[in-house]
Amino acid sequence: MFQEILTHLNQNKLRTALTGLSVSVGIFLLIFLLGAGNGLIHAFQANGSNFATDVVEVFPGYTSKPYDGLAKDRSVKLDDRDVRLTRTALPGNITEATAKISLKQTMRIISGEHQVSSWFEGVYPLAVEMGHVKMLAGRFINDLDMKQCRKVVVITNKVAEDFFGSSEAAIDKMVRVDSLSYRIIGVRSNKGDWGQARSYIPFTTLRTAYNTGINIDELNLRTTGVATDSAAAQFSRDIRRSISRRHRFSPTDENALWINNTAQGAKEQDTTIGILRNALWIIGLLTLLSGVVSISNIMLITVKERTHEFGIRKALGARPWSILRSVMLESIIITILSGYIGLVAGIAATEWMDRKSGEQVMEIMDQKFYTFLDPTIDLRIAISALTILIIAGLVAGFFPARKAVKVKPIEALNAK
Repeated sequence: MFQEILTHLNQNKLRTALTGLSVSVGIFLLIFLLGAGNGLIHAFQANGSNFATDVVEVFPGYTSKPYDGLAKDRSVKLDDRDVRLTRTALPGNITEATAKISLKQTMRIISGEHQVSSWFEGVYPLAVEMGHVKMLAGRFINDLDMKQCRKVVVITNKVAEDFFGSSEAAIDKMVRVDSLSYRIIGVRSNKGDWGQARSYIPFTTLRTAYNTGINIDELNLRTTGVATDSAAAQFSRDIRRSISRRHRFSPTDENALWINNTAQGAKEQDTTIGILRNALWIIGLLTLLSGVVSISNIMLITVKERTHEFGIRKALGARPWSILRSVMLESIIITILSGYIGLVAGIAATEWMDRKSGEQVMEIMDQKFYTFLDPTIDLRIAISALTILIIAGLVAGFFPARKAVKVKPIEALNAK
């Protein structure tokens, strides 16, 4: 049977080659598009991995409407009460509450002949997790640093390398910040600083050393169950209502507080990635479909050409299943061989693309952002694509084969 099929294919080399080429090009484009799409998706995911997805950031603003006898355009000042009371205001949604304060001007970090200007921020120990701080050497601020108001600092790797040559060499070194001395306990990645060096010291140290008062610049909440749009909107209303009671502004005044829900941002990114992935699959499958249609058309032509042959075989006692099997196997052989060639070519193309442009980075203010990363596909996806193609080839061969089976022997014998 296989010899018969191969003989027939060999008699129609050009037709078989062109049919196989359409199938190979279809699966090649599918694999190539999925690989290129993964390059964009991996870049999105790598850039988004630097942000926590369960944190809500609350910033004070200005009132936009009068309330309780007070005029609008008042500045809202968050304070320690908001950290303490907000933590217990929504126990079902808030698991942790921390604060951040910043000095209003840059401070000079000095070590020997080296000096650099840096913004100083007072943070809680949980900032390393909630702010997704990437530590490169040493440790972050801990509870004992907070309790004892220690003069310790976490600097960026750029400052550490400029001052001491490496991140590891900077640990336990002393630096002078204006009139105070600080011990370097950790070095973090400068990603996210946007060209402005930021150094972290204990929240209590900054407040005590620089007499900043009880106000805070930012309220950070670790949350759960607020990823959906409706839950996030309700959570924002509840937070605004809770804080408005203490600071006497309208609970519906959205300008009084700016609330940034990182979980919603992560959800929007996931949605965008899902849309992109589905679009790539649809385009690729439509391209693949064109090859499958060509197989079906060719098999219809084959059935028409061999109608007389099928009539003789049926007159000699051939069963319908043998004819059906012969036509379908011819379709499957073309599909498998051509699909395999296209699959290998597609994987080779994605590997070449990975070597040539597998890690494209855009730099903005000393920050690196991936625009294209690792444009390869998983082997399971490649096998799934080939399986889909084989099933499609089986379907493409079935209908012409069924037509061949339904032809009556007397009609087939009279066919020319």
